[in-house]
Amino acid sequence: MTDSPNRRLTRLLLLSGLFVLFFFGCLHAQDETPTPAPLPEATEPAIAEPAATVSGESPKAEMPEPYLMIEPGSILSVRAKSSVLMEYASGKILQQQNKDEQIPPASFAKMLTLYVVFDLIGKGQATLGDEVFISEKAWRTGGSKMFVREGERVPLEELIKGIAVVSGNDACVAVAEHFFGSEEAFVKVMNETANRLGMTNSHFTNPHGLPSRGQLTTAHDMALLATHYLKDFPQVLQYHSLKEYTFSDIRQYNRNRLLRRDDSVDGLKTGFTVASGYHLLATANREGRRLISVLMGATSPAVRTEESAKLLNYGYRRYAFLDVFQEPGTVFEIPVFKGKEDSIGVVGARNPMLIVPEEFKDKLERRDTLPEYLIAPVEHQQVVGEYVVRLEGRLLASIPLIAGGSVERAGLRKVLTHGFHLLDRKQKRLFIWAAVVVMVLIIGRLYIAYLRHKRRRRRSRFRLARD
Repeated sequence: MTDSPNRRLTRLLLLSGLFVLFFFGCLHAQDETPTPAPLPEATEPAIAEPAATVSGESPKAEMPEPYLMIEPGSILSVRAKSSVLMEYASGKILQQQNKDEQIPPASFAKMLTLYVVFDLIGKGQATLGDEVFISEKAWRTGGSKMFVREGERVPLEELIKGIAVVSGNDACVAVAEHFFGSEEAFVKVMNETANRLGMTNSHFTNPHGLPSRGQLTTAHDMALLATHYLKDFPQVLQYHSLKEYTFSDIRQYNRNRLLRRDDSVDGLKTGFTVASGYHLLATANREGRRLISVLMGATSPAVRTEESAKLLNYGYRRYAFLDVFQEPGTVFEIPVFKGKEDSIGVVGARNPMLIVPEEFKDKLERRDTLPEYLIAPVEHQQVVGEYVVRLEGRLLASIPLIAGGSVERAGLRKVLTHGFHLLDRKQKRLFIWAAVVVMVLIIGRLYIAYLRHKRRRRRSRFRLARD
């Protein structure tokens, strides 16, 4: 019994279907990005805080998170009751001496007063041009003065300069009364702000820092305040960096002597009372790296200047401040299969700063773990790998590597072509053998069909000849 044409066609389609299923099965097996080899286990991290890892497919941009290789401690001794040297971007302590010892703040209290003023301006409750009425109480306030006069109106910006540059106690009382009607109400806001900023060992009883029972702060708390102050209101440095200020034809000089001896110093505040000693909160910016030093309880203005300079110089000479990725933008290019684009740029989810002793900066080991290729579609900011920095086997930083763009799935022709290239050697051999078997079967069936068709034609001719 001979096969009908429909039966032959059914068999042919069945064989072709098996071939197609096999082919697409191979392609589907390669539709996942290969997993990169895991990094070797590291020894215990030698950092103050372990490196954070970004999770999720769309990490958000963050401020550079630094990693400190050493445990901070009293490495450098200074001639003062307490001190702190802090890296500005991170808040990491590079040096400390009795950092939590409570000491009267003296004019350091004015830093918090100015923070409150700029916070109110930022909330739209005041402008720099606002006229501030000078009360008799403000005019009579003793200590360092801006020399405002009773009954006059002074622009708020001038009072800010008077507080920042010449440490005017009279200006502090004037702004306190202007915003909240009394010093007491203003001081309440000061303490609420201090608590919000994490100044847990501080308490204030007036806006200017004149001696008052129960008014105390620490070097660490003042470093925290300075960090928030500069991050929240970077424009304040234009006032704190002024070397002198003239009001009512009275010229006064900034008591921060570092402003005149070190061009990298651009703030911030001095302080003195008999009970507290001489204070200096200084900040410097060298080659884009900012440090904050707090010195409290020195024995003279000269000592506080010398010791503050020593702190800053120690920080810049002792430590190297290194970005994990030297250049911004794309870090790597990685091939993409089955996509409309053939490659994609890979970037770091963030670019943290490494703070390491100077002698170790050239000994850092950097390594990336990335797959050989990606499979489309690839989403923007999709985590695709990891970048780690170690020092002698100790983990300093672990940064997710993310896609710098997106790649859509390509058309069927490119997907099939790339899919074949992605097959491993064994799969390719299986595919080729399957293709050969299918082709042989198809050709064989076609040849048999041809022979049968030829035989039928001969029989037809023979019958016609007999008839």
